Amino acid sequence: MKQDLLTFATWGSEDVRQILNLAGDIKANPSAYQTRLAGKSIVGLFEKPSLRTRLSFDIGIHKLGGHFVYLDTKANDLQGRESVADTAANIGCWADAIVARVFQHDTLSIFAETCNVPVINALCDVYHPCQAMADFLTLKETYGSLDNVKLAYVGDGNNVAHSLLIVGAHLGVDVVVVTPPGHGVSLELLKAASHIAYQTGATLTQSNDLAALKGANAVYTDTWLSMGDNTPLALIKDRFSPYQINQTMLNKAGATHVMHCQPAHRDLEITSEVIDSEQSLLLQQSQNRMYAQNAILVTLLG
Repeated sequence: MKQDLLTFATWGSEDVRQILNLAGDIKANPSAYQTRLAGKSIVGLFEKPSLRTRLSFDIGIHKLGGHFVYLDTKANDLQGRESVADTAANIGCWADAIVARVFQHDTLSIFAETCNVPVINALCDVYHPCQAMADFLTLKETYGSLDNVKLAYVGDGNNVAHSLLIVGAHLGVDVVVVTPPGHGVSLELLKAASHIAYQTGATLTQSNDLAALKGANAVYTDTWLSMGDNTPLALIKDRFSPYQINQTMLNKAGATHVMHCQPAHRDLEITSEVIDSEQSLLLQQSQNRMYAQNAILVTLLG
């Protein structure tokens, strides 16, 4: 029976830990995996433009011996000539898996229901599971273990925040999300992540108070406006400005490292000073996207 990765919320904690460990092994021993996807073709269907996601999947699949076929919706409109379901069913006739970066999670659900090959969520409006796995691989490398690690996310309670809560809960990590009022994470998803955390001993916290960052090992942020959100920046800038990651914030929290999933808007949600500092894990996160995704592909495709 095929398995999809639309969100890690539906996975078991042991399975998530195995993905994390496998990602580390693929990074440490790449030659052992260079034929794991030999003869496999994976279609990447992108409604949103991308640098890190597209290249990390394309190059990563090549390193595993597979073949990546990129489709952008400027040339292949998902909502155009045929239904989303028919598109997915047809791709499944030829490809061994689909990697999809889409605007709506419902699109992924339709793909998973109608396609007979694994579907991997490369980003949607609700989740960003591949990014979260890369982030926790980065934290594990940085601190040697995830035991006693506290991760603080500050900014908009978006798809990245959701996946950090879910994966952090599976891995037993304490995760704090601090947002401006009215920009918190989905309460439904927080409840689901809290149920997982109850089983693993993780602590999940949502707050509007920057004092909740105290004691964090790493502080993480994302753009204040997600791609496709046409809200004028001027309408939210004053609301979000106190939540900018800067050296003062890191010092008050006592954090040793800073994280961002990129693309970053320098000196808006995060200062150039901390991006370019020795505290920055941004490029390590970016590098680890490939290893995290390769671990997911090896798991789902054998």
